[in-house]
Amino acid sequence: MRPEIKPSGQKGRSFIEEARRAQIIAAAIEVIADLGFARASLARIAERAGISKGVISYHFTGKNELMEEVVNQVYTSIADHVIVRMDGVGTATGLLRTHILSVTEHMRGNRTQLKALGEIFSNLRTDDGQPRYGIHTNEELYRSLEAIYRLGQESGEFRRFDVRVMAITHSSAIDNMFAYWIVHPDHDLDAHARELADLFERAVS
Repeated sequence: MRPEIKPSGQKGRSFIEEARRAQIIAAAIEVIADLGFARASLARIAERAGISKGVISYHFTGKNELMEEVVNQVYTSIADHVIVRMDGVGTATGLLRTHILSVTEHMRGNRTQLKALGEIFSNLRTDDGQPRYGIHTNEELYRSLEAIYRLGQESGEFRRFDVRVMAITHSSAIDNMFAYWIVHPDHDLDAHARELADLFERAVS
């Protein structure tokens, strides 16, 4: 929960402000997924949200900040879902499988979010023209996956291997599973995730 007073001493956002920001973010996700990043102008997002463009400008400094907040919100919702599913899982093997299956479970019900993320990752640039997201922004994810693999090695469940290599491979496999599903919506995502979990379990045993 957001603290009422920020560390700087400024007041936190009100409930109404948070609700409005959530409304704008939801509209942005829909427009990006439907029209693509380039055509997702603030005017189109405002129209989808049923507000004026000026309202968006009040809450966000521009399109880039809004896009970053879309990514933050989507990843927060994924993390919240996965953490709940992992709670109480007592083995590294169980955590490994739960991570893959729970991320899949969440995104299966949020395909629009996944499409929007793909558009943002492919198109959003920093002021100097570099990709805003990519391998260079994955460090927190890699470290969380490394913790699972390291736990398995310490408990004796997993063999010895380079946990960073496994974390990168794990993350890449999930990303490509979702990329394939976006292009082929009839693909059995759940079966793919179960097969992926089996593959990684065999790889580390």
